[in-house]
Amino acid sequence: MNLKKIISIVAILGVVFGGIITFYIYNNAFTANTTFNQKEVYVYVPTNSTYEQAKEILAPLVKDMDKFQFVAEKRDYTTNVKAGKFLLKKDMTSFDIVRALRLNVPVKLAFNNQETLQKLAQRLATQVEPNEEELIKAFTDPKFLQENGFDEETILAMFIPNTYEFYWNTTPKKIAEKMATAYKKFWNVERTSKALDKNLTPVQVAVLASIVHKETAKVSERPTIAGVYLNRLALNMPLQADPTVIFAMKKQSGDFDQVIKRVYSKDTQGTISPYNTYINLGLPPGPIAMPDISAIDAVLNAEQHDYIYFCASVEKLGYHDFASNYAAHQVNAKKYANWVNGLGINR
Repeated sequence: MNLKKIISIVAILGVVFGGIITFYIYNNAFTANTTFNQKEVYVYVPTNSTYEQAKEILAPLVKDMDKFQFVAEKRDYTTNVKAGKFLLKKDMTSFDIVRALRLNVPVKLAFNNQETLQKLAQRLATQVEPNEEELIKAFTDPKFLQENGFDEETILAMFIPNTYEFYWNTTPKKIAEKMATAYKKFWNVERTSKALDKNLTPVQVAVLASIVHKETAKVSERPTIAGVYLNRLALNMPLQADPTVIFAMKKQSGDFDQVIKRVYSKDTQGTISPYNTYINLGLPPGPIAMPDISAIDAVLNAEQHDYIYFCASVEKLGYHDFASNYAAHQVNAKKYANWVNGLGINR
């Protein structure tokens, strides 16, 4: 066999072999390799996960783990597993999957209307990797509280209900720091000046706003109710806010899931707590709930009037009747009591 034929045979064999290698690589790396039918799914890889642990998480979603393994080794994923939330799409190739596992997807963290720090931590823990205990520890760290001007009673005021962007595997400490930054940004010069004009600190505004928030769900009425409480503070009169008594009762029992619809004199006078604004002057030591922005702004932009009393209206449900003197208030209160008694509401 002459040299030319040998070279031709070698060349042909090279092409065939190269084709086989190319097909092998293409088949492993660039063909669809997912099992799910949804358009997209999210994968959560915990912090400090090993490659074997990541494979266990991915196994139900990947059609051929050998193909994935091939690409993972070539792309150094086996020695460089990243934690976080990752987006996989239907019919992704092994190459696409490995690439997606390096792109941490942000989480839209949302919360509102939480009554306690524990309730807030429970809510957050359903959206990020840190658990409830880890979050509470970060939020109540003495150094963190001191640096940001809070204590364990007032820390709930730091959390302004909104939607925030975090990575799923963000540490509790960084979540706390970012929330503190957001709080400071919220309390801009304009809001801070309005608080000072009312002789209130931002934290005190949040405390009063939490009461306003609990008193009415009607945003349009909140500035009026805020004005009532500011009038009472100016008169050195007890706030006498039923929601604070309800909070005190729940706090004493440790059961914040109970529903209390009606407050009696035995509750207002017999519930010994700094949160009971019937027996204590001024604001309670901390928020009784997480006030939303409309309640905070209602305090900052409170309506100026001479009302010092209000009572739930029986004619305009969800709203209140206001009065400037006790006699007029008694008329409103009697109408409400008769209406509630007729409904048979005892607690």
